[in-house]
Amino acid sequence: MRQAPRLAVALDVDNHAAAVRAAVALRGHADVAKVGLELFISAGPRLVEELVSTGWAVFLDLKLHDIPATVAGAVRSAASLGVELMTLHTAGGRRMLEAAAAARDSGVPRLLGVTVLTSLDSAEIDEVGLRGGTDESVARLANLAYEAGCDGVVSSPHEVATIKAAHGDDFLVVTPGIRPAGASTDDQARVATAADAVGAGADILVVGRPIMKAPDPAAAADAIRAEMEQAHDRRS
Repeated sequence: MRQAPRLAVALDVDNHAAAVRAAVALRGHADVAKVGLELFISAGPRLVEELVSTGWAVFLDLKLHDIPATVAGAVRSAASLGVELMTLHTAGGRRMLEAAAAARDSGVPRLLGVTVLTSLDSAEIDEVGLRGGTDESVARLANLAYEAGCDGVVSSPHEVATIKAAHGDDFLVVTPGIRPAGASTDDQARVATAADAVGAGADILVVGRPIMKAPDPAAAADAIRAEMEQAHDRRS
C-alpha cells in the first residue's frame, strides 16, 4: 500500500518566538515544520536545531540557487542541523544539482528540486522565458532533478500526476498551493484542495496561511489531515 501523505505546516512568521509558539501549538497536528527564507533569516540555524530537538521533521525551504560549490557547502551545513528536507532551484542547472546530491552523507537531507513556483501564472511563465508553458516546463525540470540525483521536486498540485507517471512513487512530489474549497488563493496562482492533491499522488502537502491564520490553527491542521486521510483511503 502506498505510504500515507504527510502534512507540512509552513511556519510563515518573522521571528523566533512566534515560530516556537506555533510549533508548540501544532505539535502532533502536522508532520513536518517548514522553515522558509523570512524565518530563517530572522531566527537562523538555532531555530532549526530547536525544532529538530523537540521532535519535528524540518523542511528547510531556502530554494538554493548558486554555483555548485556554494550549494554543496550549504547542503552539508543543513545536514549538520538535522534537516530532513531542503529545496534547491532546478534552474541552477545539472552541475549544481549533482554537486548538492554528492555533498550528502547517507542521502540526508533529502533534496527537492523547485520546478515552477506556484505563484507564477502562464503569462509570467512566458515572461521569464520558460519555453513550452507550465506543463512542459515542470516536466522538463522534474526530469532534470530526477537525473541529477534529487529525491523529488516541488510542484503545484496540477502537475503531480504527470511527474509520478514519469518517475514513479519513490520520487517525492511536494505540493504547496493547497487551499480549502472556496478559500482565498492569496498570492498563489495554481492551487488545489488537499483532497485533489492527495488524489493526484502528492507525498507532502505544504500549508501555510490556511493553518497559521486560522482562529484555531491546530483544528485547521486536523481538518486538513482528515481530508488527506480520506483522499488517501479512496486512492488506496
